Amino acid sequence: MKSKYGREGACPNCGDSPINSQLTSTCKEKCLTYYNSKKQPAHLSLLLQPPLGVFTPVSERRKLAGMQNTMQTFVKPNHVARRDFITNMALGASAFWMTSGAFAEALTLTPSQTEGPLYPDHLPLDTDNDLLRINESTTPAVGEITHLGGKILDHKGDPIRNAVVEIWQVDNQGVYIHSKTAERPTRDKNFQGYGRFITSSSGEYYFRTIKPPSYGRRAQHIHFAIIRGNHKVLTTQLYVKGDPRIKKDGPINRIKDPKLKDMLIKEFKPLKGSKAGELTVNFDLVVGVTPEDPKEDPARFRNPKYKKD
Repeated sequence: MKSKYGREGACPNCGDSPINSQLTSTCKEKCLTYYNSKKQPAHLSLLLQPPLGVFTPVSERRKLAGMQNTMQTFVKPNHVARRDFITNMALGASAFWMTSGAFAEALTLTPSQTEGPLYPDHLPLDTDNDLLRINESTTPAVGEITHLGGKILDHKGDPIRNAVVEIWQVDNQGVYIHSKTAERPTRDKNFQGYGRFITSSSGEYYFRTIKPPSYGRRAQHIHFAIIRGNHKVLTTQLYVKGDPRIKKDGPINRIKDPKLKDMLIKEFKPLKGSKAGELTVNFDLVVGVTPEDPKEDPARFRNPKYKKD
């Protein structure tokens, strides 16, 4: 059981036990109205709540409550005041009828990127969505704490539930947990390096990690993979807006369309109210239904794990 975030425990609303620090599908269905009324996703509420029956000091409870209020910025309110609703309808009615078919327009799919050769060849013992603490360790990883969240959507803009979101990245010293680099003496052994999350009914995901440093010829980036059912439908990378190395980074510059390239470059913003210099970044991904063809990404086959397939 983790001591702070992402810990195992029961749902604070209905008492159901989560799987891998996330709510079960049954719990998500029963508690959807409850969590929507609080304007925050169920999975995030669980992460920021202590397990039932566990004593938490007042100072800790205040900090968790403050985090909940701050993290509401990840979620848009699900209601509109009656007066605002009427005003919006009056102003937008003519535009609605003049743009017939606009809502049927497909969203642009998030560009794919190489998986690279350093996807973990051995998964860590802890694979939850808090990369800063491994299992019950009380020593956090070093780095700029980053709250990474967003939604997984289909081409129509509908949320995709129960999709598996994987991320993997280097630690504060630029080292992956892949066996090829994991034995370097500079590696932060308190950094998990890999995490996964199952999206909620609203398609949302959330990770607590660090802002990735640049290393070698690579710009700052976090690897993503999205899995629907038994198929990986997207592999891509998130880049840090303002990083000067983006101009010379190989993978991002293989995308020639500036608009597509910008879809992968996001601002890491200061977390409002944080005294520890924490950051937030929102990264929505639009995925298709066609499984990826591994042969289109030859770089991944430099990873020894594929030699067993």
